[in-house]
Amino acid sequence: MRIALGIEYDGASFCGWQSQPNACGVQDALELAIKLIAQHPIRVHAAGRTDAGVHALMQVAHFDADVDRPDTAWVRGVNAFLPETIRVIWSKKVGDEFHARFSAQRRSYEYLLVNAAIAPAILATKAGWYHLPLEIAAMQEGAKYLIGEHDFSAFQASECQANSPIRTLYEASISAYGNKFVFKFCANAFLQHQVRNMLGALIYVGNGKNPPEFISDLLAQHDRTLSPPTFSADGLFLTGVEYDSKWQLPSHEQNISMI
Repeated sequence: MRIALGIEYDGASFCGWQSQPNACGVQDALELAIKLIAQHPIRVHAAGRTDAGVHALMQVAHFDADVDRPDTAWVRGVNAFLPETIRVIWSKKVGDEFHARFSAQRRSYEYLLVNAAIAPAILATKAGWYHLPLEIAAMQEGAKYLIGEHDFSAFQASECQANSPIRTLYEASISAYGNKFVFKFCANAFLQHQVRNMLGALIYVGNGKNPPEFISDLLAQHDRTLSPPTFSADGLFLTGVEYDSKWQLPSHEQNISMI
């Protein structure tokens, strides 16, 4: 039977989602814990392969099990064997045609940025930091150019293995809370490092180095080498994955206000 899971994790101590030879990935820890409950080897597939240092408030994954267990076993039982920085939030039996990655319709990320002269201590691994003043209105204007279907080559990591750089961005918004900014992006899918690269470009707009139209120019030029450096992973959170309602999955999105 196929089981879908909702998962939360602190990515600071992991090398990303994907399994690695030295077992430093979130996937490695989760597969080991599920194996102990299922009593056979497990392969877990996720909606998105988050990078090293990236957190998840609502990652969605699935695995196939040869045994029947109650939902409590896949939640509380698995959690008993996980490090405290990973937690299964919910589980649900789904049909064999469900796939956490390929059935996903939208993915949402939020980035928490502290804009202050001194880097934060308490939020050291939970927020990005930029020391110079940022103009939110300019960044909001620049973010509008990102919305829609575009070739996002200018924001794609050089090692990205995606078949196409075309993605559809449904939301690119920025909100201010005192000296903190929350950037929210929602798309059908994201390229490797796309969110962090878009963020880096928006900061170059916010600090006055470039006008809002800089974002439009980057999109048109399709050249990653013309874009600003990739921004830190520290404040990036996968906040939700949306699926067709036919799957009847539990709540698909959280937000960083909960941390």
